[in-house]
Amino acid sequence: MTNNTNDQAFLEYLVKSIVENPDKVEINRKVDEMGVLLTLKVAPQDMGLIVGRQGSTAKAIRSLLRIVGMRNNARVNLKIEEPEGSTHQRREDVAPSFADTDLKF
Repeated sequence: MTNNTNDQAFLEYLVKSIVENPDKVEINRKVDEMGVLLTLKVAPQDMGLIVGRQGSTAKAIRSLLRIVGMRNNARVNLKIEEPEGSTHQRREDVAPSFADTDLKF
């Protein structure tokens, strides 16, 4: 496994170019037998910009990181930590459940 930090530098450049608060971007890098794990933290108001519609931006970032990893013979994974107070809503938070309705049969 490589200790090359090109993946972390690339992610930092990419994310700071997308968000409105680049000074709040934090990236932690951990290497183990499974590969490289990059953990990303952004400001709560930037979460929607990083995730994108239906996760499209996050998927694109992960795809680019896989390519960077392949060039360095490493498996690179990205974990996006949801900050407290985030304005991003997860899919399961948006959809109502049947348990919340007053339907009687």
